[in-house]
Amino acid sequence: MKRILAFLPLLVAVVFGGFFLWGLNPDRDPNEVPSVLIAQPAPDFELEPVVGVETPGLSRSNLVGTETAVVLNVFASWCVPCRAEHAVLTSLVERDGIRLFGISYKDEPEDAARWLAELGNPYARIGSDITGRAGIEWGISGVPETFIVGTDGTVLYRYVGPVVGEVAVGKFREALVQAGALLREDL
Repeated sequence: MKRILAFLPLLVAVVFGGFFLWGLNPDRDPNEVPSVLIAQPAPDFELEPVVGVETPGLSRSNLVGTETAVVLNVFASWCVPCRAEHAVLTSLVERDGIRLFGISYKDEPEDAARWLAELGNPYARIGSDITGRAGIEWGISGVPETFIVGTDGTVLYRYVGPVVGEVAVGKFREALVQAGALLREDL
């Protein structure tokens, strides 16, 4: 028994060393958060429209049977990175014809309406998730998060954080191509 206890510190050091080396792996993306939703049907939800915004609400049924894959963006007016990514999403809608839906996450309707009036509203549908219940169903870890949903309602891709900067936009546009929502020559 004493021999086993003598090797216990060595075993603990090996385990901690393994985690340390894993953390230093240059191929590991610390922003990549795994999602159990990928390749699964989108969760069942139904959200009322944001009061004060002339855009219809959002439910799972709006994600199924669409002509092309849709982009679902979870945002909030109080989210600074959401403001930064708003111009990119607007460009994807205006320049590339992407169909964009939104979930206003834990946001007061008047704040969301003011934010959209100031920055513009690129969303075809927006659901108001004041309680955060739909966010829980989608497994979001914070805002912004953006999903690509296939025509059959299957979640194809998840991007955690703001879609800003050349690398992030390129990665997201490539995911749109793979989902069939964007042609390769549009890259």
